Amino acid sequence: MFDNLWVEKYRPGTLDEIVLSEQNINVFKSFKQKLEIPNLLFIGNAGIGKTSLAKIIVKDILNDPQYLYINASDENGIDTIRLAVTNFAKTRSLSASLKIIILDEVDGLTIDAQRALRNTMEEYSQTTRFILTANYKHRVIQPLQSRSQSFDLTPPINGCVTRVVKILKQEDINVSESQKPLISQLIKNYYPDLRKTINELQKCCVNGELEIGTYTKHTEFIHQLFKTIQDDSLKARKLVIENEQLFNNDYTNLLKQMFDYIIDTQQSTIETKKQLLVISEHLYRSAMVLDQEINFYSCCISLEQLATR
Repeated sequence: MFDNLWVEKYRPGTLDEIVLSEQNINVFKSFKQKLEIPNLLFIGNAGIGKTSLAKIIVKDILNDPQYLYINASDENGIDTIRLAVTNFAKTRSLSASLKIIILDEVDGLTIDAQRALRNTMEEYSQTTRFILTANYKHRVIQPLQSRSQSFDLTPPINGCVTRVVKILKQEDINVSESQKPLISQLIKNYYPDLRKTINELQKCCVNGELEIGTYTKHTEFIHQLFKTIQDDSLKARKLVIENEQLFNNDYTNLLKQMFDYIIDTQQSTIETKKQLLVISEHLYRSAMVLDQEINFYSCCISLEQLATR
């Protein structure tokens, strides 16, 4: 069914296939040797393999014990914890082994649900282990963090390159000399989201040939955006909303492009350094805010204020 979707066809199924840092690989290999895990919390951007690793732990590391999978962003209320999670945790496994509960996107649970989960994790620690995944660590309450071993699963970029090259070879895609440098540009453009990278890679393969369009970090749109910000940040917001398709509604990536634009096109002055600091601050906030567009617009206002001083 998924043979034509590379992101599914090449979804890792074992520990050897997933792209992880060497340190993380060694830790999970030690779990495999012991056939036992603590409660785990996987942190990082979308598309880096958190859910895949959770399922690999169940299938490959722990030899397929009883497990329950719940997408906590869809089932995020306290009833999910009280009914589905607790009911599964309190019954003993048929094989007398530990049972596993995977709560995907646990940062989507309500605070009350997270507090209820804390109690469940503690009460059934003798029979059940929990694997939690989250995009934003700060949205996971401290008691859940303290009951779990946390791992940042951001993949090393060289590992992403290796995976992409391997996929191209397995798909027998012809890569011309002019296209080879563009592979790295494509990966850097979407890093660390390896899932999105693979999707974009497949889109660029036509009739067995790799045809990546030239990635211009500093598009005419970015130039126009800076000019509009200096004139009126209200108009800049309208411009960005009207052109969301140009950056796939990815405001974090747009901030990175703006940062690179200043580095590569502006002279090194106190003013440009202040602009870089403003963008860096909003890049940091982007990992914590609920609304990326509002955070971006706040950045535009700050940049306008710098320009008018």
